Amino acid sequence: MSLLYISDAPRAAAWARFFAEAAPDIAFRVWPETGDLADIEYVVAWQAPSGLLASLPNLKVLFSSGAGVDHVDFSAVPSGVQVVRMVEPGIINGMVEYATLSVLALHRDLLDYLAFQASGAWRTIEVLPASARTVGVMGLGVLGQAVLERLGAFGFRLRGWNRSARRIEGVETFAGDETLHRFLAGCDILICLLPLTSQTRGILGRGLFHALPRGASVINVGRGGHLDQAALIEALDAGQLGRAILDVTDPEPLPADSPLWRHPRVTLTPHIASMTQPETAAPRLLENLRRHQRGEPLRDVVDRQRGY
Repeated sequence: MSLLYISDAPRAAAWARFFAEAAPDIAFRVWPETGDLADIEYVVAWQAPSGLLASLPNLKVLFSSGAGVDHVDFSAVPSGVQVVRMVEPGIINGMVEYATLSVLALHRDLLDYLAFQASGAWRTIEVLPASARTVGVMGLGVLGQAVLERLGAFGFRLRGWNRSARRIEGVETFAGDETLHRFLAGCDILICLLPLTSQTRGILGRGLFHALPRGASVINVGRGGHLDQAALIEALDAGQLGRAILDVTDPEPLPADSPLWRHPRVTLTPHIASMTQPETAAPRLLENLRRHQRGEPLRDVVDRQRGY
């Protein structure tokens, strides 16, 4: 039995060390050194090379190396192969850190003060308590719930929206398209943590921005495809939105001529909010793999129909 790992060399080396010590019974192969293709039962990858999966006659599971799976071409994954997304402590902690950093920077007007400093202006902005602001999270999966839990410690009012109903202590939750505008109307800071599907593509657009309170801010840590960039700039220039913090764009990297680079109310980071950490991800994946070997259900299996 073999596992094929597809990633950059430093990550591959860290994973190889872990499997050599913790699971010597599993032949750990690093792309492009595949060995006998018939031996490979598991693949770990962000994007598998074209045609590879179809060439593995005994492939059982494709493990995504990230939390999202919108990059997976499901038409290239044989029907009998399960797809599993990565939900591990390193990804969760990273997202919680980034979301907290962004919310506090907006709440305490840090980005405005940086602009004041650059222009040599000694100005103050009224300081509001966290309890005076409402933070809303779109997408109440593992990441969304972890972000809300951490933000609750600061005293923010919390809201959450999801396609299906969720009950979260201390959070006012909304479910379904019919509640979306009611959810948005109470959000001073909106965080997008939705999976990217045909239903959510472009959801951060003109209609959504106008449903938010005037001057609200948006943080997108979902996918670049969630955002209508032209609508964002329009809403910022009109004052409907106060600021936007974007960790994801479409395309990535952002073209040099994109107006997002130079917009004074936009803060950009290059898709670094949360990354798989080998020291926490490898044990998590091995635990899931052992479950599969024992005939137990895998955790975090992707529903192909829903796309997440």
